[in-house]
Amino acid sequence: MLKIVIFDLDGTIGDTLPLCVTAFKKAIEPLGGVTLTPREIISHFGPSEEGVIRELFPDRYEEALELFINSYRELHDMAPKPFDGITDLLAFLKSKGIKNTIVTGKGMRTLQITLEKYGIASYFDILEAGSPEGPCKAAKIRKILDELGITAQEALYVGDAPTDITESREVGVEVASAAWASTAEPELLEQMNPGHVFDSVAGLRAYLEQKLA
Repeated sequence: MLKIVIFDLDGTIGDTLPLCVTAFKKAIEPLGGVTLTPREIISHFGPSEEGVIRELFPDRYEEALELFINSYRELHDMAPKPFDGITDLLAFLKSKGIKNTIVTGKGMRTLQITLEKYGIASYFDILEAGSPEGPCKAAKIRKILDELGITAQEALYVGDAPTDITESREVGVEVASAAWASTAEPELLEQMNPGHVFDSVAGLRAYLEQKLA
C-alpha cells in the first residue's frame, strides 16, 4: 500500500531548471568575469547551490551565495507557477492520507523560495534539500522513510532526472519518471525506467489513482 510520495522539485514540480541556470549566470558571471554556457553551469550541479558556489568562489563564498539567492528570487517569474495539475495532485494525495515530501538537490533557501512563490508549502510534511558535499538523494530518501516508519515498498519517488532513478533504486524505492518539463530526456528515462515514464501530470495522477484504488 502506498503511504508516501517523494517529489523532486526542478523539472518535476516546476520548470525551474532554466531559472537556476539564469540566476547563476546573472550572479556569477559578473563576479568572476567569465561567461558560462548553460551546459557548463549544469555540469557543476550535484552538490547544492551552496556547494557549487563554494567550489567556484571559495574566497568570496558569502557574497556569491547572496548574489545567487537574490537573483533566483528576482527572476522567479521565469517559472511563475507549478506545472499544470501539480497543486491538484498534491491535494488529492493529501486527501488520501498520503505523506507528500520533497527530496531535492536544491539548497533549502531556494527550495523554500519556490514553494512560497507557488503557494504549496503546506502540502508537504517533510522537506529534504541537497548537500554542499555532493549528491545525497538516496541517503535523504532513507532518512525520511526511517523518520516516518515507512518501508521502501510503501514509497514512490517522482523525479525527472536519470540520477533520480538510480538513487531511488539504491534504497529500493519505485520511481515514476517525470518527462513533462522542457528539460526532460524522455527517451533516456524510458530506457532506464521502462513503462514508468509519464509525459504529463495527468498521466501520473491516473497511475496514482489506480494504485490507491
